[in-house]
Amino acid sequence: MKNIVITSAVALIATATTAFAGGIAAPVMEAAPVAPVAVATPVIVTNDWSGFYLGGQIGTGDVELDNGVAAVEQDLSSYGVQAGYLYDLGSFVLGGEASYNVLDIDTLGDDNSVTRVGVIAGYDAGRFLPYLTGGYASLDVGLLDESDDGYYYGVGAMYAVTDSLNVGIEYLDHQFDDFASSGTDINAQTTSLKVNYAF
Repeated sequence: MKNIVITSAVALIATATTAFAGGIAAPVMEAAPVAPVAVATPVIVTNDWSGFYLGGQIGTGDVELDNGVAAVEQDLSSYGVQAGYLYDLGSFVLGGEASYNVLDIDTLGDDNSVTRVGVIAGYDAGRFLPYLTGGYASLDVGLLDESDDGYYYGVGAMYAVTDSLNVGIEYLDHQFDDFASSGTDINAQTTSLKVNYAF
């Protein structure tokens, strides 16, 4: 009887060992497929400012007449045309511009004009171009039938709406010392809105 029990126990152990050795295998868990993560490509807005442009402008401002004894300030409005060329160097933009504007000054009437020829130096910020400008100016006062030379300087900014159309704003200070040897200095400040067609 004892031998039967031992034999039965050995047979049971052998059967169990065989079952575990090759029978039941632990389940293998497969990782779920991972979808690739889309990485957004940064959008870099660029604009090549190189080329010729032609446009118009309208503005407002004031003019001061100072003869050394008294100074008189008057309002002015202006409108005119401009043409220029810009060369994009990468981070910086250099160029030149010529403009002609009719000036309507309170007591001097609307038979006045200013002609300007100067340089532009700006920073290329994509479609935005802030710049400094300055150069030669000639003022013609119709009521006095006199004209004289001077200079101007100022700041401005252009924004490229499309590759061929840009809009901008510009502030200029004009100086005409001893205008036409009259002993009167003329100083005018103008703020203008500009539209240009580039080609």
